[in-house]
Amino acid sequence: MRLPYIADPPPTSTPDEAEILARVQARRAPNGILPLDRALLYSYPVADGWNSFIGAIRTKSSLTTVIRELVICRVAVLNGALFEWEQHAPLLTQGGLGDAALKVVGDAGADITAKVTEEVLSVAEGAVLRYTDAITKTVRVPDEVFEAVKERFNDREVVEITTTAAAYNCVSRFLVALDVGEKNH
Repeated sequence: MRLPYIADPPPTSTPDEAEILARVQARRAPNGILPLDRALLYSYPVADGWNSFIGAIRTKSSLTTVIRELVICRVAVLNGALFEWEQHAPLLTQGGLGDAALKVVGDAGADITAKVTEEVLSVAEGAVLRYTDAITKTVRVPDEVFEAVKERFNDREVVEITTTAAAYNCVSRFLVALDVGEKNH
């Protein structure tokens, strides 16, 4: 990483910091904190907000594991966030996405429409990948791309797909900029 990691366990100097650290550790249990946490904990308030926001996206949304992790993994690929990919691709596989579909997600230049036609991806998965691509690459989502997602997901799910893509664009940019996990430089 481009900065030294905070010690593990991280030192705390106030009761507020100790509470924040306990929340981060609780979300990561039973595996312990990640290098990402050891970078974020330079700023306890930022780590706390991050933990709460990303924790909600990861554990409190109504999205299926496949849809959530499809978005996260695609953002990782498009932004070159290898640490993020390594953390989330196994979750996508565990969620039930097949190997051929995982290869499509991992290929930033894949023809999503062709892979839906070939039934490597479902229509819903293809719509989510095109939507994630638009959010990540250009920010603006063409109407037809939005409508394809809106036809297959309810309003809450559309918001959760959108916030997942937005949040993990933030995550990937942090990971790549600081080279968290030593994967990007």
